Amino acid sequence: MTFFEALLLGIIQGATEFLPVSSSGHTVLVPHLLGLGEPTLSLIAIAHQGTLLAVLIYFWQDLWRIAQGVWQGLRQGQPLGNADARLGWYIVAGTVPVLIVGLTLEEFINGIFERPLYAAFFLMITAGLLVLGERLRSGEMALSGIGWQDAVIIGLFQTLALFPGISRSGSTITGGLWRGLDRETAARFSFLLGVPAILGAGLLSVLDLIQSGDLASQAAVYLGAFLAAGVTGYAAIALLLAWLREHTLYPFAVYCALFGGLYLLFALI
Repeated sequence: MTFFEALLLGIIQGATEFLPVSSSGHTVLVPHLLGLGEPTLSLIAIAHQGTLLAVLIYFWQDLWRIAQGVWQGLRQGQPLGNADARLGWYIVAGTVPVLIVGLTLEEFINGIFERPLYAAFFLMITAGLLVLGERLRSGEMALSGIGWQDAVIIGLFQTLALFPGISRSGSTITGGLWRGLDRETAARFSFLLGVPAILGAGLLSVLDLIQSGDLASQAAVYLGAFLAAGVTGYAAIALLLAWLREHTLYPFAVYCALFGGLYLLFALI
């Protein structure tokens, strides 16, 4: 991809990683629709690190309290002795399912990324998940009310996002709504839960790039995608949290259904 194509990819990645409309679906479908160069998995992973930076900056106070709570709990021999420590370990527990499924099905999932029709189909699945989340919404629980079972179930929802077209934020927010979180809190836990998964995938891709020798030759392209994703990702986090304080997920469901459905129709024609 050219530098400007990488910038566009970063903007798409940053905006759609946190809005529940599937970043993977958009990074597969939009370049195909616009006739752009096909992004490599490494470039997509670097753009993901830009969105990780956005999360780290936006939630740095929450993450710092969690890290302090975990460290304090371990030092005192009470790893679950405070609310911040418990939240940290719940994030770890919620990450385990996606780690297991991702490593087990890595080759199969990579193959699906090469087929845009699958991404369009899974976008329509995302639409259904968002509607399901609104229908299953059962309470106004705060983050302090989350337990082990909640964390694991939301983590299982996160595994769905390994497939292109299924939104990670959308699927985990749906899981959170089902477990009794309010919309904004479900989104906050979704973003925090995404930190280990995005970080792990990105580190593996960076190591692959270093070993292949492509990192230096394509540094400008990767940097452009990284920064664009970070800036737009930060804006998308703020936008979604503000939206969910007063509104539902239905508009995002409509968008996913229309985008995925129209692409499938376009492909058939």
